[in-house]
Amino acid sequence: MDVVLPCLDEALALPGVLAGMPPGFRPIVVDNGSVDGSAEVAEEHGAVVVREPRRGYGAAVHAGLEAATAEFVCVLDCDGSLDPAALPSLVSVVRAGRAELAVGRRVPVTAAAWPWHARAGNAVIAGLLRRRGLPVHDIGPVRAARRRDLLGLGVEDRGFGYPLELLCRAADARWRVCELDVTYRPRTTGTKSKVSGSLRGTARAVRDMAGVLW
Repeated sequence: MDVVLPCLDEALALPGVLAGMPPGFRPIVVDNGSVDGSAEVAEEHGAVVVREPRRGYGAAVHAGLEAATAEFVCVLDCDGSLDPAALPSLVSVVRAGRAELAVGRRVPVTAAAWPWHARAGNAVIAGLLRRRGLPVHDIGPVRAARRRDLLGLGVEDRGFGYPLELLCRAADARWRVCELDVTYRPRTTGTKSKVSGSLRGTARAVRDMAGVLW
């Protein structure tokens, strides 16, 4: 299995994330223009490193998918907020034929792990998806599926709207989507998330996602 890790300035978190990879899961760190030496840290800890100069979460994820070679591919944030130990459970759902896409539903361990404004924005978007018949409660940053299926969906967004467009296209393709609870922790670096760490970041993400829906 390959694990795509979109990365922007996560040098402090990467050692712990990479050390926590389950056996048989190959990390592919997609450096999205880091200036803190993230790519070098990833290489030193045995990860495959792909450099994607075009900024954007979706751009990084897509570059990672293109670089992957395994049948099953996972996507995981590399800021330390998510435990790589959750990945085998997600993959097992897809491998067993219970779903085409398995996604993690974040369960925060503390209120600080997921600020109120980020939760509110996420809840609004997830509610709109459920109205469209997709049984999800989180537009989460961890997922697993077959590589060929993900590429076949033809997701075009290269920004923060990528996860939402993926779910929308999965719904249109009548994919079975399974949601599993995953522990959500504060970032290990002590820095703010680029999405949920500020009202501005959350607003940008909601804007991108609303554009996908509209």
